[in-house]
Amino acid sequence: MSAHMSYRQRRKKPMGEINVVPYIDVMLVLLIIFMITAPLLTQGVKVELPKVAAENVTPGSIPPLVVTVDAAGGLHFTKGAEPSIRLDVDGLAVRIAAELQLQPDVPVYVRGDQQVSYGKVVAVMAVLQQSGVPNVGLLTENPE
Repeated sequence: MSAHMSYRQRRKKPMGEINVVPYIDVMLVLLIIFMITAPLLTQGVKVELPKVAAENVTPGSIPPLVVTVDAAGGLHFTKGAEPSIRLDVDGLAVRIAAELQLQPDVPVYVRGDQQVSYGKVVAVMAVLQQSGVPNVGLLTENPE
């Protein structure tokens, strides 16, 4: 080799070699962005609003799970025609998760007394969502 050869002439890169350092930097920036924004996206409670004023619930083959919030804010759990059980928030989460493991497609409904605050009903819906309930229905009475 000649001493007069430049560095570029001595060091020839093969065509398939790619410098990945800039790509790693971009990947780390994107990772930080996703880590910051992901918790912000999962804080809402998903509720499908009805398209009409009220619809009757058609009974299915699986007895539904009904969570009732009474006027005092107490929680009651009912499965089908069984008698209701009074539970606290932690007990409700455990019971719902156990029922969903047995029957993942079981319908879940929330009944709230008209005197109870909206925040309490939303808190119950959040507990149901954290327990793995994909869809929650709200039960009402006909005004007749």
